Amino acid sequence: MNEPMDSRADELNSSHDEPVRGDRRYPLEADSVELSSQVEHYERSRRRIVQAPKRRVWLPIFLFLATCLSTFWVGMTHWNPTNVLVWGSGSAPRMYDNLLSSPAIEMRRELLQYAADWWTGFLYMAAMLGILFAHEMGHFIMAVRYRVPASLPYFIPVPISPIGTFGAVIGMDGLRADRKQMFDIGLAGPLAGLVVAVPVLWYGVQQMDLTMPGTGGFELDLPIAMKWMMEWMQVPGYEPGMYINQSQLNPFFMAGWVGLLVTGLNMIPVSQLDGGHVTYTLFGKKAHWIARVFLVVAIIFIVWAQAYNWSVMLILIFLMRPEHPPTSDDSVPIGWFRYTLGVLSLSIPILCFPPMAIQMA
Repeated sequence: MNEPMDSRADELNSSHDEPVRGDRRYPLEADSVELSSQVEHYERSRRRIVQAPKRRVWLPIFLFLATCLSTFWVGMTHWNPTNVLVWGSGSAPRMYDNLLSSPAIEMRRELLQYAADWWTGFLYMAAMLGILFAHEMGHFIMAVRYRVPASLPYFIPVPISPIGTFGAVIGMDGLRADRKQMFDIGLAGPLAGLVVAVPVLWYGVQQMDLTMPGTGGFELDLPIAMKWMMEWMQVPGYEPGMYINQSQLNPFFMAGWVGLLVTGLNMIPVSQLDGGHVTYTLFGKKAHWIARVFLVVAIIFIVWAQAYNWSVMLILIFLMRPEHPPTSDDSVPIGWFRYTLGVLSLSIPILCFPPMAIQMA
């Protein structure tokens, strides 16, 4: 039986004014206000999550310039910055060949020596900062690509060290990166640094001549990769297992040595170092056992070889916590190419890390 059209229209009109929800009626006006409030709250929450915090600019710039000065100073003093009397003659003050020579000749000789020292400092600064900058920008660019919040590189100047710097670091919100993103961000830095460090080292090895006895305040232990390069290029006077003295260094060789040292240290498979990122993305929580075994071996080596200069690094690793935290999604596959590249990259600390580093002569 059909209902009258007028009564049906009145019912429809009333339903538009006050829609029924269960047993209660809610005015449309109140409903729209509630929905608008929920949308506004969602947008505020989304902006807080998606927007990265504003990067600090002036502090990274200041530290970069300070590191430029510290590496320039170290290179100018031929990697003996604590002796301000050294101007390119090893670990002892330069002496006049003839104390009775004319002041004009002495002044000219001094100016030529200063010019040579300044050029050495500039070359070391350019090579060293080029390697470090490439390493850190590899991390930064990859983080920006994946929209993972990251700071600009913070360079660490150490003007009293034979190296002139402790490298550089980048602050990153790693909890927002998934497994594949963490792998790419972690490995991009060491690979980019090696792209610059290897040619710099190659050029420095070409200039080496070890036929003259070495002097100076310290000597360098060489990593396996540098030993292979020295033997393959048949450096005059090089003998397997020998250390390189301070007076035998050139700016490119020293910068390349530091570049390999920094890369080898960063690829150690512990904590949130680059090597820790790689091993965790490769093996998951099994990487925690790799880190613990490595630390035990490192402690045994430090005590056995009396290499106590690595104790500070070991303490820093314990302070950072040896185990790597989980990523935002550990289930994301990395594919066979990344897995193969990651396994091969585990050889970097073996090839690039000099066990004894710098030894005082």
